[in-house]
Order: sequence, then C-alpha cells, then structure tokens
Amino acid sequence: MNSKPGVDVQFLPSCLFCLSGAMEDVTGAQLVAEALKAQKVDYMFGVVGIPVMEVAMAAQAAGIKYVGMRNEQAACYAASAVGYLTGRPGACLVVSGPGLIHALGGMANANMNCWPVVVIGGSSDQKLETTGAFQEFPQVEACRLYSKFSARPSSLEAIPSVIEKAVRTSLYGRPGACYVDIAGDMVNATVDRSRVRFASCCPPPPVSLADHGAITEAISVLKAAKRPLVIIGKGAAYGRAETALREFVEMSGLPYLPTPMGKGVLPDDHPNCVAAARSRALLQADVVLLLGARLNWILHFGIPPRFDPHVKIIQVDLCAEEMGNNVRPAVALLGDINAIVTQLLMCLCKDSWKYTSDTEWWSSLKAKMSANSKMSKALALQSTGLMNYYTVFHHVSQLLPHDCIIVSEGANTMDIGRTMLNNYLPRQRLDAGTFGTMGVGLGFAIAAAALEKSENRGRRVVCVEGDSAFGFSGMEVETMCRYNLPVIIIVVNNNGIYSGVDLETWKEMAKMGDLTSIAPPVTLLPEARYDEVMAAFGGEGFLVRTVEELCEALQLSLRNWERPSLLNVLIEPSSDRKQQEFPWLTRSNL
Repeated sequence: MNSKPGVDVQFLPSCLFCLSGAMEDVTGAQLVAEALKAQKVDYMFGVVGIPVMEVAMAAQAAGIKYVGMRNEQAACYAASAVGYLTGRPGACLVVSGPGLIHALGGMANANMNCWPVVVIGGSSDQKLETTGAFQEFPQVEACRLYSKFSARPSSLEAIPSVIEKAVRTSLYGRPGACYVDIAGDMVNATVDRSRVRFASCCPPPPVSLADHGAITEAISVLKAAKRPLVIIGKGAAYGRAETALREFVEMSGLPYLPTPMGKGVLPDDHPNCVAAARSRALLQADVVLLLGARLNWILHFGIPPRFDPHVKIIQVDLCAEEMGNNVRPAVALLGDINAIVTQLLMCLCKDSWKYTSDTEWWSSLKAKMSANSKMSKALALQSTGLMNYYTVFHHVSQLLPHDCIIVSEGANTMDIGRTMLNNYLPRQRLDAGTFGTMGVGLGFAIAAAALEKSENRGRRVVCVEGDSAFGFSGMEVETMCRYNLPVIIIVVNNNGIYSGVDLETWKEMAKMGDLTSIAPPVTLLPEARYDEVMAAFGGEGFLVRTVEELCEALQLSLRNWERPSLLNVLIEPSSDRKQQEFPWLTRSNL
C-alpha cells in the first residue's frame, strides 16, 4: 500500500489493511502477544497464574517461544540474557503482587548490566483498585525504581503502542528493563480489531559517531603513551564491535585487558591479551582506552591504589552521563562503540602507527603473565587429598570446546574460573555482572541453551557454579529437564560460602549442641548431593571426588545431547585463591 506524503504509517487502524469489512474481536491477551511478536520479541520466560495464563497461551499462538520457569527472578534473568545475546529483548511474564516483586531483582540486574528486557505483569482488576483486591500492589510505581519505563495501557486499543514504546526504550540509549502492566480485567476483555492502534516494529537503535576532532585527539594521546592499555568491556560485546576491534588491536599492537564479560570479544589466547597480568596492567598503565566498560567497582573506580594517579583515560561510551564518573577523561568519545572503533581504525590507517612489541612495557607484562601462569599451574597440580579450585579448572579448561558458552557465578568459583576458563568468541561468558548478583547462573544458562537449541548451532552451555550460588535457583534444573536443554552444570562444592567445613567437623559440631549457635554462618551442609537433585528430574548426576572422575563425567556430559547433567565436584573446604597483590574489592576513599 502506498502512503501519501506526510502520512505516518507506523500507527494505522488495521481496518485500512482489511478490505473485507469483517468485524473481528481480539482479546487483551492476544494484543499483548501480537504486539510483542511484531516487535521481534521471540522468547518469553515466566511463571503463569491468575491473571496472565491466557497471555502465555496467546504468546505461543503468536509464534513466541514460552519457557515456564520455577521462579520469577530466574525468569527475568533468562529474559534479560536473551536481550544481551540477541540484541532484542526477551519478555518476562509474571503474575500480580508477589510475582512482580520477585521479578524486580531481575529488572534491577538488567538495568545495572545495561541489558534490554520487557517485563509484562498482570495486576488486579482496574475496577477493584483501592479495595484490597487479590495481590493488589502499586506495580507501575514500584517498577519505576528498577526500570527505564513503567506504564499501564489506558485501554485495550493502546496496548500495541505501549509495548512498542517499552521495547524501543529498552533498546535505545543505554539498554535496560521496561515494565508494562496489564490489569486482570483487560486480559480477556475484547475489542474490535479495527479500533486498535497497531505499531510497526521499532528499528534498531540509531548509530552515532564521535566528534572527528576528539578521534584525532584520542589517537594522539595513544601515540604519546609509554604504557598504553585497552580495556574491553561487555558494552563492546553488546555493541558487536569484535571485528573492528580485532583489526584495531592488531594494527595498533596495543595490549588489551577484558572485563569479566568482555572476555571473548577478542580471544583470551590472543597474543595481545594481558589478562594474566591484570593487576600490573591496571596499576602501571599511563593511558587507558576504555571501551564499553565503566569505572565502577569492577575496575576499582579508576583510582589509586589500583591505578596510576596520573593515568589518562580515553573513555568510549554511548551514555553521556557516564562520561567522567570517578575519573575525568582526557578524551571523551560519545557514541556507538563499533562505529567509534571503526573511526579510530580509519584514523590509525592514515600513518600506519604501531606500538611495538619490544618495549619495556610489553616485557614487564609478559614477565608477570609468565610468573602468574606458573603459580596457577603449581596449585593446579597439587595432588594431596581433595581437589582445589585450580585443579578443577585446569582439567575442565582442557576439555571444554572453544565454542562453548560459559556461565559462571560464585565467589572464588567465578573469580578463579574467570582467569582459567578461556573464552574465544564474543558474548559467550555470562556471570554475576555489574550488580554482582548471585543466583543468575541457571536462568542465564536456560536462556543460552534455549537459543542454541532453537538455532541448532550445536554449541554447549556449561554453567560453573559455586555450591552457594547454585542454591539460589537450584530448582531450575527441573526446567532444564522439562525442556530437554543440554546444559552441563558444574557445582564446585566446598561446603560453604567462601569456605566450609568437612563432614567429620560438621558431625563433631552437631554433637556439641544447637547448630544455629555453633555452625559458622558461612557453612553449608557438607557433601550435599546436588547431583541427586538433577537425577531426580531425569537428568544425569555425577558425584566427583577425583581428577579421573571429573574428566570422565565431563567427557560423558559433553557427548550427551539428550538431557542436562550436573557434576557435583567436591573440593577441599578450605581451598582459596592464590595470594592476591590487591584484594578483589579494594577499599577506596570514595
């Protein structure tokens, strides 16, 4: 249909596209589902009940894949992970009151991570507002603290336009969570389709470039550096900057350090990667090119004692408000990361400048990397008693396929795993992220596995969990079994939070009296059988005590595409990280 000049075809009554003149009633549930599908939202995760049951069924009828979870928080984690992995938000469907409240943790995590997600919450009937209705709660108001956009459509006719705005807002600018509230009496109410204001699919976010003068200045600052460093954040992963960034790093010869979820944007085994010398690289760099990472706690705020007090920061970010947080940048490059890296690359090409590999800075970094590698290897090869973290990760790393997606959470489990489990492809590491959220692992793994299974790419999803972290959402193993998602869960079990006690010590404490007064707060049940939890739902469970059992169980699990598996790996309860030059959470004077 040809439109006349000046006519916006984004919002047109569907009757203009229907020449038959037939009347057709459509429910609120159908409008929600069709609007999400029109915005290319292909996945929905949730927990159904009154009043959203029909929304889930309508979503399936519209062609959206629905994954029923066991907890709303895990459902929201899964939906946000889809947003990060695909660049288009997943939907999270929750019931009213407590159901929505449970999802708030996932919304906050998505906002902190800058991942797009749209939460659809059922609520009590409009006609019953203020009467003390079933699960009545001020949901729109509550979500404003945890989202970029929170609204309830004023009518059935407005549902598609509100959902279009929620999807668009979740994607544009700094990505994040958005909330749409659907009153219970709107779900099954009907309206003539011809009266509905349908919205076309919002396009991808506009791409903005940095000022040309600032690009030239940034290259000049890099050329003058004696100890330059590129830091690659998950913003570069989300921004699909891997191709341009690899060309830039290889042409410039600069060393780079990935943040935890920046791992894999460029391969961890790339010769320019200095992750094994992280502390030295941060402390001694005199110029840092910061790509899609924030100077928050993960990067120790960019200040001493972790950074040189005179370090110059070239900050690349799509959010203007982020510029200058904690450290004033020497150069601020505002815009799309992939576009800006391409600009830097073009500027670099003009004079073929390269930071040579024979500098004192490169020699210092390589020496530190070698020393740290030897220390980790020595710890990995210790053979007395139960395994330690380094032993487990040393052998796991040798067996994992290079294209697998690694999900990780826990304290030492995540931190040590980050240094020993390599990523070789972008957006294939998911962890506790900017918010440091425990409990995200199984939701993230379900999202990644659902995508892999749907697209039939054949990549494995390996979820590496501390035993404490696994407990936050352990019942989601039933979800994995129900949908035949071939996730491999490795629970690194030290009987506690940070550290635990062995079984004999636990028994002795039990004889002394009430464990609520005696047991250290960090302890969990020694040698808990997490493997039997998986087996109870039809998955494969393995109890692992030795290196031989670990390797055999992991090899079997990697070959098994029929159902999920869980390796319950018992390690020394007192196992800890190697001595750190600085604590991970360096206290500052901020």
